Amino acid sequence: MLQIQGFVFNFASENTYVLYNENKKAWLFDPGNRNEQETKSLENFIREKELAVEKILLTHAHIDHVLGLQWAYDTYQVPVTMHQEDKEVLDMFQISGMRFGMQLEHIDVEIDYISEGDELDFDGEKFKIYHVPGHSPGSVVYHSENRKFMISGDVLFEGSIGRTDLYKGNYEQLTDGIKTKLFILDGDTQVLSGHGNPTTIGLEKENNPFFK
Repeated sequence: MLQIQGFVFNFASENTYVLYNENKKAWLFDPGNRNEQETKSLENFIREKELAVEKILLTHAHIDHVLGLQWAYDTYQVPVTMHQEDKEVLDMFQISGMRFGMQLEHIDVEIDYISEGDELDFDGEKFKIYHVPGHSPGSVVYHSENRKFMISGDVLFEGSIGRTDLYKGNYEQLTDGIKTKLFILDGDTQVLSGHGNPTTIGLEKENNPFFK
């Protein structure tokens, strides 16, 4: 049975997720841990559950979602899964840090690129990949149709959508992607966002003010 543990990290209250099962296999999504305390809480959870991290996955590469990426890569020694369109954003990590008054080292990781329509296998559970740009050029959503949940990053939130005033943001592109790729899914599909509370596709179709 799949289980998900969420952590709220860094200055942006970013949601990092650990997906795991009874076979002790795990995927780590958007490691945003910034300081020693945050890193220890994530590391201790994985150790206490005796989990083997098999993938590190990014919904996108904005700074708040990758502050712990180098640590995660060095610690678990598995490639980073992401969309190629966000590699440019990842390469801007140091520059982004300067804007927040942070001196950061360049991120150097092995990357496995994914694209729209790809499927990833988590110990027999399939995850579909949707490329939904507009918040960032390479934003992706990981969707388990069988388990009826998605990890949406900053594409879709409870009552909101991702910012589109950032580098290569595009409001029309983002809202169109949500309507054509996410809102066609079952209404009870749970949405685990990059910030804030979980929601469902049905609730957002009905109540999200950006689609009224």
